[in-house]
Amino acid sequence: MARYILLRVADAIPTLWLVLTLVFIAMRILPGDPALAALGDAALPEQLAEFRERMGLNVPLWQQYLNFLGGVLTLDFGRSLLSNTPVVTLIAQNLPYTIELTVAAMLMGIVAGIPLGVLAGTNRNKIPDTGVRVFSLIGYAIPDFFLGAVLLITFSLNLGWFPINGAGTDLVSRIHHVFLPALTLAFVKAAFLGRLTRTSLLEVLGRDYVRTARAKGAKESRVIYRHGLRNALLPISTGLGLSLLSTLSGSVAIELVFNRPGIGRLLIDAIAQRDYAVIQGGVLVFAGFVVLINLLMDLVYVVVDPRVRVK
Repeated sequence: MARYILLRVADAIPTLWLVLTLVFIAMRILPGDPALAALGDAALPEQLAEFRERMGLNVPLWQQYLNFLGGVLTLDFGRSLLSNTPVVTLIAQNLPYTIELTVAAMLMGIVAGIPLGVLAGTNRNKIPDTGVRVFSLIGYAIPDFFLGAVLLITFSLNLGWFPINGAGTDLVSRIHHVFLPALTLAFVKAAFLGRLTRTSLLEVLGRDYVRTARAKGAKESRVIYRHGLRNALLPISTGLGLSLLSTLSGSVAIELVFNRPGIGRLLIDAIAQRDYAVIQGGVLVFAGFVVLINLLMDLVYVVVDPRVRVK
């Protein structure tokens, strides 16, 4: 297992390097001057030159690239071109809010989606199954940012049940603030997991060992959960990994709709202001999460299905 983890980590290094290189190149070939974006059109040439000197923008690109890679290796992503704040500090301030939103949305989606999938799979072509399929269709069709805007207008502006923006301070207020944004993302996740669980469970329930268990007189609940759902967990675990990644990326739009702090909002603001250092640091964080989640999913395969062996 340790050797497998080391191999997967080694495979992830070229991926992270490629992502960093592409982001570095993309930021430099796009039109626009970060010095002008930071100081404004009224800045004097001397001020622009001093800014470029201070931020290291006047050195050759290859030197900027090497300095950037060296900083990443030492966890030094540079400083914001606008606020002169270390990028690591900005990420540390905003990352907990994004993780909080993603975890809350995934928990709500799992709690709702998997039981709905079991309900549909055990009542095939009946009213519960039809209801779950309609719910899944609606969940697939509605964009999360549109659903977030509808929930925000309905429950925050009109009814006043939830705060309009912010993230809260203490535990109770943070739960109060995160519930509606998490519900927005969880609606889509529940629709996806419900449909996936239904499909996987129906495939497993039609196999010979399930019919044998029923012929032996096993209780239906034991047949469904021990023989059925347990063996359907492998595709579900794959879906959970994909759902977690989509939730992480979907949090960008939700943070904007609900005016929450987070890595997504930090990135959008940095892109609008052409803040190279913040963009590169934020993208690295997202790329790191993608690699980490994929690694965790590979490990889950081995735990869920003992037949999976690493060669």
